[in-house]
Parts: sequence; structure tokens; C-alpha cells
Amino acid sequence: MDTANLAPGLLLAMPQLADPNFSRAVVLMIEHGENGSFGLVINHPSPIKASELLDSLEMSWRGEDSAVVWAGGPVSPSTGWVLHEPVGVASAGAGGTIEITSTISLSTSPDRLRAIANQPPRNVRLLLGYSGWGPGQLAQEMARGAWLHTSADPKLVFETPPDEMWDRAMKSLGINPRDLFSGRGVN
Repeated sequence: MDTANLAPGLLLAMPQLADPNFSRAVVLMIEHGENGSFGLVINHPSPIKASELLDSLEMSWRGEDSAVVWAGGPVSPSTGWVLHEPVGVASAGAGGTIEITSTISLSTSPDRLRAIANQPPRNVRLLLGYSGWGPGQLAQEMARGAWLHTSADPKLVFETPPDEMWDRAMKSLGINPRDLFSGRGVN
């Protein structure tokens, strides 16, 4: 498989991937290159409420009371990220925000977090931690069949319930998730 164009896109963990951090994970790939890869798991909610996290940072959350923080991956679990829809011309090129796709942005600075928390867009997701791979590591995992790749559909990212996201992404590739099984092959 050509792994040159993995970002932006979604990685779907296959059943044989034994790491519990990636059980049925859907990872939004942000960067992929010869120096390594970076992505965010987008379908693993944590028990932490968005309001609790922001209170601890002395910020106010003006979004939905039910909003939670998501576990973006096992690396640096205290590092925060904000996935969101583009939030206006004023934010274009704003410090701490990058465009992942034309419909998905990523903000990293405390100032951007404060502004987004104060006036959250409809599509927003707060995450802690990330998923990272060293040089060549992801290509090796893909060659072993640990991951599948599909496009980054904003409806899947923001509007699909987390417990349905992996199944829907698999079905978008023409794969029935019930047909998949965990196996190690013939020794």
C-alpha cells in the first residue's frame, strides 16, 4: 500500500491490532512523513467532562453540558488538542490553528482554546493525548495489516456516535465489520 498520502485521512484499527489503546480505533491522521506520523483517536470518549477540564484550566465552557473530552491516544495524555469546524475568516491563519481539511481544523494554543470554549462551533471535539509513530513504524504496521485507510469525512468525524464510527468507516470501504476476525495467519 502507498502510505505517502495517509494525512489527512482516517486510519481504522484492524481486530488483530492487540494494543488496547487502539481497539476499534478511528484515528484522524494529521501528519505523515519520513520523520514519523501524528494522529488523534476520535472515537474514544473519556469520562472527563469538557466543563471539568476547562474549569481546571481556569476557562469557561459555554458548549453543551454533556460534552466530554476524548482520548486522542496514549502519547502525552496531558497534551490538549481541539478539533473543530473552521470558525470564520478571523481564524484563518490564526496562531495555533491549522487546516486539516477544508472542513476540519486543529487548534493547539491556549488562546484558541479559550476563544473556542467561550463560543464553541457546532462541530468541536476536545482531546487529550495523541497517537504517534516513529519513522517507518506506521508503514510497517500497515504492511502487517494492522490498519486500513479511508478519507476524512467530516460527518463521520463530528456527527457519528463514537460506538458506531468504526463500523460506519469500515462499511464506507465496502467491508462488513462482522466478516472481520482476529487472526495471526499460518505459522
